[in-house]
Amino acid sequence: MTKLSDTQTIILSRAAQNEDRVALPLPDSLRGGAAAKVVSAMIAKGYLEEVDANLRNGELLWHETGDGHGTSLVATDAGLAAIGIEPEGGNAPPVGATDAPTEEPTPNTASEAKPAPTTRTPREGTKQATLIVMLRAPEGATIEEIMAATNWQSHTVRGAIAGALKKKLGLEVTSEKVEDRGRVYKLPAA
Repeated sequence: MTKLSDTQTIILSRAAQNEDRVALPLPDSLRGGAAAKVVSAMIAKGYLEEVDANLRNGELLWHETGDGHGTSLVATDAGLAAIGIEPEGGNAPPVGATDAPTEEPTPNTASEAKPAPTTRTPREGTKQATLIVMLRAPEGATIEEIMAATNWQSHTVRGAIAGALKKKLGLEVTSEKVEDRGRVYKLPAA
């Protein structure tokens, strides 16, 4: 099963309980920018998709687009699979769908349109970028050298190496004891 946050799991579980897979309302604790961030990430990963909704039918809205219309959030097959639920018979009809005949069913392309990035890339000019440049140098860098360049404390440097570089960015940081320098950390050249 895919690694999800507790909030993402709650959103997808609620959607799975609805016949039409509507992921609204969001948890009460999730509001404003936090809600937008969580939903955007779930859409980018293909777990949710925005579908047209009609205000006149009393459907729950994610965004209002005007003229009595807006968008709602619906869990995708990938979203259900992420919480260990196998979709029954394909995609659920989108919210607000009419009984008008269609030429062909529209496939769920949310995960095909934007594949989830495999690794993150740091912004230029940040302390994290400085750390990466130092570790990619042929001689590598010690904790003390990184502390001097970034003005971080030693525990922050170690946390950045273990958390940001190894876990989040997926970089392979190596270390070795070097005589007269101590432990030197390195990244493979880019």
